[in-house]
Amino acid sequence: MPVRVEPDRTFRQALASADRPLAGMWVCSGSPLIAELCAGAGLDWLLIDAEHSPNGLESILAQLQAVRGYPVQAVVRPPANDTVLLKQYLDLGVQDLLIPMVNTALEAQAAVAAVRYPPHGVRGVGSALARASRWNRIPDYLTRASETVSVTVQIETEAAVAAVEHILAVDGVDAIFVGPSDLAASMGLLGQQEHPKVRAAVEHCLSAARTAGKPAGVNAFNEGTARGYMAAGASFVLVGADVSLLARGTEALAHKFIPATPDGGAPFGGTGDTPSSY
Repeated sequence: MPVRVEPDRTFRQALASADRPLAGMWVCSGSPLIAELCAGAGLDWLLIDAEHSPNGLESILAQLQAVRGYPVQAVVRPPANDTVLLKQYLDLGVQDLLIPMVNTALEAQAAVAAVRYPPHGVRGVGSALARASRWNRIPDYLTRASETVSVTVQIETEAAVAAVEHILAVDGVDAIFVGPSDLAASMGLLGQQEHPKVRAAVEHCLSAARTAGKPAGVNAFNEGTARGYMAAGASFVLVGADVSLLARGTEALAHKFIPATPDGGAPFGGTGDTPSSY
């Protein structure tokens, strides 16, 4: 007898049952080992990123398998709001999607349609071949599939902020997530995520989500900023990243044990140059 399998709970369900904001981190290394290491940290959720990270279908699959044994939600961000790509992600077994650069209600509707089978959407049917249904070991997968998937859309431009109420009103959008870095850039404030205008835009989105009765999240590596957004109503926050923690941690280690050059720099071949572009 084949093993009958039930799908994992979705990020939507995790948010609905939470009694506090959920803290998570980016997983950007592309490494299943690092993903598993982070999964055991005690955080609530991980964002496996494929927009700005070296992740393809195979590495995403390996990371999903690596973290599944841990009590953490795995959300995956594709590089684009693309119907074909989202179909492939879903068939891999991705249940929770964070869709980048959603600027209008129409774009949000397209994301929702991509994760639903006809007649309610346009997702291609290949469940018998796919991990999503555990190769037809999840009973009635085709009729239940939309229940096993959550869709969070990313608000990261001035246009998206202006349209946020309409985006939130789209049936099938489970949550929004605000990206202050791209939002700041779109406002002519590149690199100024803490600028008062950027923070006001983020808080506007949090307020709109609260009014709509849907969760809203935000990226905030600064602890004070993260706690401020939580106090303002953020239901989930990304508070760090694997690559950033490794970069800063190794720099601190080097600082402890490697003497500085006379000009105050590290001794890279005696030139005093530092890898600032890294």
